Amino acid sequence: MWVVGLTGSIGMGKSAVSDMLRGLGVPVSDADAIVHAIYAKGGAAVEPLSREFPGVVIDGAVSRPALSKAVLGDAAALKRLEALVHPLVRAARRDFLARARAAAEPLAVLDIPLLYEAGCEKECDEVLVVSAPPSVQRERVLSRPNMRAMAPEEAAAKFEAILANQLPDAEKRKRAHCVIDTGAPMESTRAADA
Repeated sequence: MWVVGLTGSIGMGKSAVSDMLRGLGVPVSDADAIVHAIYAKGGAAVEPLSREFPGVVIDGAVSRPALSKAVLGDAAALKRLEALVHPLVRAARRDFLARARAAAEPLAVLDIPLLYEAGCEKECDEVLVVSAPPSVQRERVLSRPNMRAMAPEEAAAKFEAILANQLPDAEKRKRAHCVIDTGAPMESTRAADA
């Protein structure tokens, strides 16, 4: 089975490309969806995160905004978070790959936003990087509902803080086996994806 890593910085259109691949019948493991599941009520990360970051669990689930406030801009806190969450995500990813192999899938995609940052490219036969011009990226991120709910300067600061924790787009593009440009019309992205 050929394992493809799919990555891209925030707001680059990675989710749209993942959806296109799923539409083609390709099994896709979405790291963000895994995180949502382990943060949900009864999820595997709830108890350890409540101990490590008091106040981030609300009504039995991890509050992403509260967790973000607890770790954003604090490198040591972010490392503690990653040490708790990454093993849980890796285990779910291993289970996904085992199921795909058992189903004799010829191809499986690992959609991992922080693929290079977490060293996950070693698990892949090939890496696709989704990219768009910085102005498109910024517009996409700042137009998200959670960002629009903030004061403009607060949203801009959060966007910059998120970017600071991600490998620069230019470096991701340099390391990629293939770059998918999502700054172009969707038809062009779909053609590149096929």
